[in-house]
Amino acid sequence: MVLTKPATVRFNGLDAEPRKDRVILRQPRSSRTSLWIWCVAVFLAIRPRIPVFDIPNANLHTIYFDTPEFFNGDLSMLVNFTNPNKKIEVKFEKLRIELFFFNRLIAAQVVQPFLQKKHETRLEPIRLISSLVGLPVNHAVELRRQLENNKIEYEIRGTFKVKAHFGMIHYSYQLHGRCQLQMTGPPTGILISRNCTTKK
Repeated sequence: MVLTKPATVRFNGLDAEPRKDRVILRQPRSSRTSLWIWCVAVFLAIRPRIPVFDIPNANLHTIYFDTPEFFNGDLSMLVNFTNPNKKIEVKFEKLRIELFFFNRLIAAQVVQPFLQKKHETRLEPIRLISSLVGLPVNHAVELRRQLENNKIEYEIRGTFKVKAHFGMIHYSYQLHGRCQLQMTGPPTGILISRNCTTKK
């Protein structure tokens, strides 16, 4: 007896049973790596730098005590905001300038938002007035001693949100500026020395 394999029925030239071999087409994956490489390349090309916070001029008009622990003061100054970038515009928002004496807040002023173009410098007048500000006894004694020596030491702290714009690229960060000031006494107090730093 001869066994033969039954013929497979075909319909219009097609196999009755599905073929096991398949061709799978895969869509090319979008490469996030290339996007990051592009961003890094742009970053290296433009080399973004943070703006600079500085105080080139200041005048101390008033310091007097109403009581042994409560004093009044009046300090005016010019704050210099510099955008060192040649290809990036920056916008300053939520600006607040604070005056400290021995780490104690004695005055503050809010500054309106502004836009700074590429490689631009802006001088902003600031007036910091202390009205009946209470000081611990040791701080009040130290302030009187500095007045007698005609050398008052203040600290200015600035905090602001910066938005950077470069074409279609936008990013923001928080910036902190600090200046250690040394002033002569009022009413004609002038700036003797300063040390300013700006950090993220």
